Amino acid sequence: MSALPIAPRQLFYDGQVQSASSGKTFQTVNPSNATVLAEIHVASHADVDAAIAAADRAFHSWSQTPPIIRARILQKAAALLRERNDEIARVEALDSGKAYTETSTVDVVTGADVLEYYANLVGGGGLNGETTQLRQDAWVFTKKAPLGVCAGIGAWNYPIQIALWKSAPCLAAGNTMVYKPSEFTPLHAQTLAEVYREAGLPAGVFNIVYGAGDVGAYLTSHPTIAKVSFTGQVSTGMKVAGSAAGNMKYVTMELGGKSPLIVLPDAELENAIDGAMMANFYSTGQVCTNGTRVFVPTSMKSAFEKRLLEKMQYIRPGHLFDESTNFGPLSSAGHLEKVTAYIRHGIETDKATLLYGGLGKPQVPKELEDGFWVRPTIFTDCTDSMKIVQEEIFGPVMSILSYETVEEAVKRANTTELGLAAGIFTKDLNGAHRIIDQLQAGITWVNTWGESPAEMAVGGWKKSGVGVENGRRGIEAWVKNKSTLVEMSGEVATVFAKL
Repeated sequence: MSALPIAPRQLFYDGQVQSASSGKTFQTVNPSNATVLAEIHVASHADVDAAIAAADRAFHSWSQTPPIIRARILQKAAALLRERNDEIARVEALDSGKAYTETSTVDVVTGADVLEYYANLVGGGGLNGETTQLRQDAWVFTKKAPLGVCAGIGAWNYPIQIALWKSAPCLAAGNTMVYKPSEFTPLHAQTLAEVYREAGLPAGVFNIVYGAGDVGAYLTSHPTIAKVSFTGQVSTGMKVAGSAAGNMKYVTMELGGKSPLIVLPDAELENAIDGAMMANFYSTGQVCTNGTRVFVPTSMKSAFEKRLLEKMQYIRPGHLFDESTNFGPLSSAGHLEKVTAYIRHGIETDKATLLYGGLGKPQVPKELEDGFWVRPTIFTDCTDSMKIVQEEIFGPVMSILSYETVEEAVKRANTTELGLAAGIFTKDLNGAHRIIDQLQAGITWVNTWGESPAEMAVGGWKKSGVGVENGRRGIEAWVKNKSTLVEMSGEVATVFAKL
């Protein structure tokens, strides 16, 4: 048997690669052609215990390290990530199935941006507390303390970016972390751990364990873990959050969405269509914030669909490292089955009008035909009650819904248990603010879709999540507050005095 193209992955804790004791492995696969990339060693419960113990030992020293020193280490790590952007992005493309044109310009870059942002924030006094003069001889001051050992559970669609979104504020705030990547895209984790080590991060501050949901469940329920940060589907997130809350752990949950994109009657047609395509087909639709419910005025529907169909030719599946490729496969065989089942349901049961795509695979080179490819798909004449409109598909499937009045569109847009993202396209910016305020979502866009810079706090409403990531508010999820009142009068007020 020939060697696999990428070296096996063991565990990483106490600052070095460690052997797993479970004796179990799994394989990670290139989604574009279904070939095996590497063997990944699974953590046993004892291995998870060891990684958590390493993080616990490191916590006291790291939490007492001055913020400016922590900042310098994290700034160096961000610089190393940028220096190695291309090589990391190549592995990210192979592991996730995303085109290199995406991973080389988004995944590593935006993760490094968040790391740099939080390094600069804490280095510049961003974790300083507040001081209030309560009265002439009394003061109140607050301090922000790190939580302890935290668990990060990654997702498979933006592997290294999500790992950085979690570890950057966690480490900047003085916590330590045990991180479990998704079993579908695990290759980035050791690379990130080694970058942190090279930047000067002390042993035990950032640690890696591998495995499926059982490993994640053991990690997140461990009594030493103070906080759980999870990115993934709603059903799993609710279980994780319930378990964590029951043990009084802090949580941040970034879950799924079924986000509305509303094209207003005055919108610039070309911009609205470009936005809708980015909101449905970028990353092969495997983005939690995707605007998959596209509301279009009845009067504009025909023109919108005609121009949309003309632009669908610009979606180009192909070799991941071809500069013209902008559309990759789905992440796994199991996910391909799920998305295909939704497309079939839309055709056969919901009986929506299939405007483009459908069942079967797009045309790709012969050597890619075994990959997990799906056709970008558009349904129209959709209704709110259809399954494809109500449930998160997490694939390149757009549903077009027509409406008569803006008030109706907003009301229908909000009729969902999810509230991750929403957006509108319009020339009337004054009106845009009024409509955005009515949309029940934590992330909203006007005349654009999808950008999520480090400075922008993002998080879902309703069942789409708890808490936020990124921005100034994002650091608050990784600290606890201590308030102190100091009385300087020299006397203690008491009711227990002689009458």
